[in-house]
Amino acid sequence: MAYLSYLADGEPHVGVVDGDDIIPLEGVRAIGPGTGTDELAAATRLEHQRVARAAVELLPSSPRPGKVFCVGLNYSSHIEETKRDLPTYPVLFPKFASNLVGADAPIVAPPESTQIDYEGELAVIIGRPGRRIRPEDALDHVLGYSVANDVTMRDYQYKTHQWTQGKAWDASTPLGPTVMTPDEVDVSAAGIRTTVNDQVVQDSDLSKLIFDIPTLIATISEFTVLEPGDVILTGTPGGVGFRRDPQLFLHPGDRVSVEIDGVGRIDSLVVAES
Repeated sequence: MAYLSYLADGEPHVGVVDGDDIIPLEGVRAIGPGTGTDELAAATRLEHQRVARAAVELLPSSPRPGKVFCVGLNYSSHIEETKRDLPTYPVLFPKFASNLVGADAPIVAPPESTQIDYEGELAVIIGRPGRRIRPEDALDHVLGYSVANDVTMRDYQYKTHQWTQGKAWDASTPLGPTVMTPDEVDVSAAGIRTTVNDQVVQDSDLSKLIFDIPTLIATISEFTVLEPGDVILTGTPGGVGFRRDPQLFLHPGDRVSVEIDGVGRIDSLVVAES
């Protein structure tokens, strides 16, 4: 199953993807607390109200998550380019709902930053609540997977040894509209690629995650409850702009894409903040 979050006639909806169409789910406005795996599966499909995907505005797959957890340094290739030690515990930091934008929306370049960087990532969308989830049970709590770009303002990230100020800019983080359920896609070794203006800048696969999805869910749920709609961004491979020689940063007018095999693709235009 592939669920898609969208706006039609100014109203939010969730539907099931059927080719180039979306079949709305009755009474479902957003994936989130109280609307997860079981509620989506039980919702009535409004076949007679199907709408063309091209006719709607795409929203983030989880438009207003209660929690967004990001994972740093989760690929060996990224650790090597940063010249850091291999972590023994996941590096975690937050983003916020206001940081997210849909796949149709631009990435807003703030005037304060001159080092805007891309980070293609797999997003895990939580579908069932849980606390202290065991790794062997973790995938039962997953609604599905989406594509994200953990856009980072590097000059702000490295102002201190904490990263929030570089990671949590409003309207900066594209999150794909589609959630691919685990029965539809095997992400264990899916390819992940990022391109900037048609140049491939990141190319890896998800088998190279240092901390896998069950480990991340178990680790996070140890200290906080996970709820439907919560998002985990699982980390980026090597090739980020800050570590390239010469460095490569995003500027208004640039186009950046992130694609994960079987999960989807997001294409974003960078624009100046108005």
